[in-house]
Amino acid sequence: MSKVKPYISSGDTIRALIYEAKEKFPTNAAFKVKEKGEIKTITFINMIKDVETLGTELTALGLDGNRMGIIGENSYPWYNCFLSIVCGGNVAVPFDKGLTVEELVQCVQRSDIKVFFYDEKHAATVEQIKAQCADDIKYFRITGEDNDLDAMRLAGELKMKSGDRSYLERPVNRSDLAVFIFTSGTTSTSKVVMLTHDNITSNVVDMHHSMLFFHPDDVNMAFLPFHHAFGLVGVLVFMAAGACAVFCDGLKYVQKNLQEYGVTVFVGVPLIVESLYNKIMKQVEKQGKMGTVKKGLKIAAALEKVGIKARRKIFAEIIDKLGGKLKLIICGAASLNEEVGRGLNNFGITTVQGYGLTETSPVLAAERPWDLCAGSVGLPMRSVKIVIDSPDENGIGEIVVWGPNVMHGYYQQPEATDEVIKNGWFYTGDLGRIDEKGRLWICGRKKNVIVMKNGKNIFPEELETLIGDLPYVSENMIFTREKHNELVLWVKIVYDKTYLDAQDLDKDAFVDLVKKDLNAINDTLPTYKYVNHFILSEEPMIMTTTMKVKRNLEMKAIDEKWDETQQYNVTK
Repeated sequence: MSKVKPYISSGDTIRALIYEAKEKFPTNAAFKVKEKGEIKTITFINMIKDVETLGTELTALGLDGNRMGIIGENSYPWYNCFLSIVCGGNVAVPFDKGLTVEELVQCVQRSDIKVFFYDEKHAATVEQIKAQCADDIKYFRITGEDNDLDAMRLAGELKMKSGDRSYLERPVNRSDLAVFIFTSGTTSTSKVVMLTHDNITSNVVDMHHSMLFFHPDDVNMAFLPFHHAFGLVGVLVFMAAGACAVFCDGLKYVQKNLQEYGVTVFVGVPLIVESLYNKIMKQVEKQGKMGTVKKGLKIAAALEKVGIKARRKIFAEIIDKLGGKLKLIICGAASLNEEVGRGLNNFGITTVQGYGLTETSPVLAAERPWDLCAGSVGLPMRSVKIVIDSPDENGIGEIVVWGPNVMHGYYQQPEATDEVIKNGWFYTGDLGRIDEKGRLWICGRKKNVIVMKNGKNIFPEELETLIGDLPYVSENMIFTREKHNELVLWVKIVYDKTYLDAQDLDKDAFVDLVKKDLNAINDTLPTYKYVNHFILSEEPMIMTTTMKVKRNLEMKAIDEKWDETQQYNVTK
């Protein structure tokens, strides 16, 4: 990263945060976007103008004091709408673009929005929603030819030139609600998390204090969807540092976009990071350069012992495959493969893992560049306290947290709120332990714990991580079935067919390989954790949009498709 001392925001509302960034970095690029194949720069001055003009028109239309929904691909117009909403004291409600029409209708009705912004790609979906939702919702298309957003900004600009300051003078306080975010899950079981300005900005400031590696010359790829707290707040983190946000053209263009935008920071989920790493390592292996890489790692380690950091120079060819400027990867939402984390760090790309929830705005803990420990999620954020409730003999218990980033509550669900917030402490539902250096280790979800008939607890995530390291495993899920009044562990494995083709394995040979590998994993475990049976599938599992398995729906699918001929015993 740049050696320039990082700037730490002091904003206590989102409006204060972005205006502070504009004063500090007026001509810096806040966003870079593609228009007809050309990259266009939007400075902080331009961005604030767009926020103010759109906000002024919304006020003139009498739409203040409302909740306003947004749906669409990550884009500058999307984020412009978000900032205009919250900087005017209104509440933004980002909708998951992966939901069905029926699910979106439920979300619109549950959140009681009065304004709905949508992009051109979701125009047909919104037309279906209109027919089923309240007539008093105002709809505005924000992209495409003759979109409403351009016209609204122009109308707002004319009003401001005539002296209209109604939007600019609207009070916005740190305790005001800023965002409603739906948790993962089906709409019937999801909750609506209410986050205040202080919840979000305290987390942004914490990130700056705790990380100290965000700089005005950074370029951040805003890859995670904006309906996800990690994606939404992540842009604010870099914006508060005077850094630039850019957008990905799609999964298959990630490497290309990293290069053309000169991306220095990538924030993503492990699935994407692991895919990038594995793709590059396959290229290295195909080119017969694994020996050179291993030699380079030894040289880099030896040089570091005498204070010389040369990893980025030694592995410049690998870094070039990731655009040439990538220096930092931040992973969240799930556990990053330890080998991938170590590998990227060894190449000189600082790769850290963090932990958080929508309810905590979102970050609770993260590794620091100077304290990397593969497998852990690092130390708590500066203003966050983390304790382990009712730890067992291994120090594992429920993760309970306190901090200014803990949500205001669940919308219209006071009982659900009281279940998780007690005396100001938030009970995460996650299980973890804290090591002797204060680092947090995640062990699994409390609700996923399997209690065997002998009273032993099994964390399925632990076994899934081990099985997930097998080269042919795309996804896997541990589950149980009862046999002779005992619970028996099974695993469903979604395998990569291209691996079988590359290794020239037929089905019988592949089954034998899986048996051998699962037996090898069992040999490292106590007997009560043995995986005894497995099923194989080429069909992807049922996932949330943040790539977490929907276990209840997946189990229902397994039961419905149960086929005795496709079950295999793990035997020596």
